[in-house]
Amino acid sequence: MKKIFSLFLLFTVFSIFSQTENNPIVWEASINKISETEYDAVFTAKLLYEWHLYSQYNPEDASQALEILIPEGKTGYKLVGKAKESKTDKEYSEIWEKEEIFFKDNATITQRIAIINADISSVTLEIYGQICKQACIQIEESFSFPLDGKKLEKEVIVIDDKSKKLTEALKLDLKNTALLKTGAKTEEESGNSLFNIFLLGFAGGLFALLTPCVFPMIPLTVSFFTKQSQSKSKGIFNAILYGVFIVIIYILLSVPFHLIDGLDPNILNTISTNIWLNIFFFVVLVFFSLSFFGFYEITLPSSWGNKMDSASNVGGFVGIFFMALTLAIISFSCTGPILGSLLAGSLGTVGNPAFQLSAGMTGFGLALALPFALFALFPNLLNALPKSGGWLNTTKVVLGFLELAFAFKFLSNSDLVGHWDILKREVFIGIWIVIFLGLALYLFGKIKFPHDSKLKKLSFFRASFGVLVLAFVVYLIPGTLKDPTWNLNALSGFPPPQFYSIYEQESDCPLGLDCYKDFDEGLQVAKETNKPILLDFTGWACVNCRKMEENVWSDPAVYNILKNEYVLISLYVDDNEKELPKAAQFDFIKANGKLKKIETYGDKWSTFQIVNFKNASQPYYVLMNADLEILNSPQKYTDIETYKSWLEKGIQNYNK
Repeated sequence: MKKIFSLFLLFTVFSIFSQTENNPIVWEASINKISETEYDAVFTAKLLYEWHLYSQYNPEDASQALEILIPEGKTGYKLVGKAKESKTDKEYSEIWEKEEIFFKDNATITQRIAIINADISSVTLEIYGQICKQACIQIEESFSFPLDGKKLEKEVIVIDDKSKKLTEALKLDLKNTALLKTGAKTEEESGNSLFNIFLLGFAGGLFALLTPCVFPMIPLTVSFFTKQSQSKSKGIFNAILYGVFIVIIYILLSVPFHLIDGLDPNILNTISTNIWLNIFFFVVLVFFSLSFFGFYEITLPSSWGNKMDSASNVGGFVGIFFMALTLAIISFSCTGPILGSLLAGSLGTVGNPAFQLSAGMTGFGLALALPFALFALFPNLLNALPKSGGWLNTTKVVLGFLELAFAFKFLSNSDLVGHWDILKREVFIGIWIVIFLGLALYLFGKIKFPHDSKLKKLSFFRASFGVLVLAFVVYLIPGTLKDPTWNLNALSGFPPPQFYSIYEQESDCPLGLDCYKDFDEGLQVAKETNKPILLDFTGWACVNCRKMEENVWSDPAVYNILKNEYVLISLYVDDNEKELPKAAQFDFIKANGKLKKIETYGDKWSTFQIVNFKNASQPYYVLMNADLEILNSPQKYTDIETYKSWLEKGIQNYNK
């Protein structure tokens, strides 16, 4: 006889690690049978005193919310809604300026599972989240539950004595660790905010408006709504609704990124350091730029547009929606490359790429939609619109040049991380000079592309823009010289770092400073010179690291402090192409029990940062003395005065 009530069938998995500050959470898991096709997976967490585990309902843009996922590739079962949670607490966070939701002391999370395939004998679930005290530790747990009544033993990973010894050597006996708490929100975090991504998308939408695929549609569509409607107010309402649907359609394009199982911001953000992903985006953007030049068109199947156009005749809200969808489809040859660049930019920034992409798509759709609502409200403004003509294609070609320049940033990332020594700083800048010189020649009518009409007269606007582009080329030229007359600070973060040069440099450190790329070596120098340490966690493809070096470290006052008062240790956490000597390679067991192979310098220093400082962002700066005593709270991307004061405070604490 089938039982309706829960039957406890299976096992409880206990953590093999003792609960410490490095492993402040211990998990137990079990599964209850609800029916022949439904089970409840129950996760119980015991938290170390004062540590917080954040709820799955924690607000966006705050500490990472708990998430339960089915591993990629696993099939035959699905999650039923969100998990049920035991009692949570709420507290206002000064850092995030939001009320956060979290567990303390213990947590019980119950996830309902529905079995789709009766032949499966086990299910696997993964838990992602964040547990914080003064610092934060990422949670990555995997649990397997057998459905046949057998007990499934958790795999115990054993490492050899060499790996144990090297693991212990990786851990620092830090003192005064209370200073390692998260400080105020930095410019890096605000610079990568959803609002800035929204503005980026909005700018892309404004550019798209000026392309031949979209611009001619504005007066035609607005006239249709205002003339075909029964009243003026109805026409205005329909035009505004049309604009709203445009925004909704572009937001919907980002929805799949929220639904992909296993979507992890940390994984998608590896685009900034992964060689092959960067090469892929380079190829895609070059492909897009050539389409903007008019050598071919990127279009969606014409049948899609025809079907949507037919559906738009239905009338009412449905008809207006399909009219908006028709615009999105037929304008794809112009909007597609811009959206592709927006996708690349979103996936390459710090944060949750899915939400960043949604913010960018919202901005893009809003910029496209605004003219339809604006001109419906004020139809007389239509008379002020310039006539469609060759200038639309000119705008498209200009975008092609910009896409091409942007593409080389991705190729540069691959070159830096791979240590190919091909796209050095001067070579990169030289390529940009050629690209923007080509743009200037195009604007002056010296170069033509397939869809360009004959240039009878050079307009004032086109000539003025050409002069500005030439001025930018002149600005770039000193960047190719050994001793430039000025630094390209306005472009910091885009070209490779100044020490990555075709010319012989004093050192391979930023600004010619003395730096050490091995912690133990730098620590020994600090002991010998009796100086404090500036520990610099950086990356070859880290844009904000370059901005700090070229805009903040280059300030004379800051530079003198770095040069004379500190021992600089720069650890490149993305140096994943340069292997450690075989004797220095080892197996490392992470706090969640998973094995990580430490084979490259990037593996070593990224793990070193997480183990000792519970942080994985760059740039990340730590001040300490040779006795491993922390001298000030860690610093991230910031301004000159803040950084200078931070360095001076570290020296004061050192002298005490």
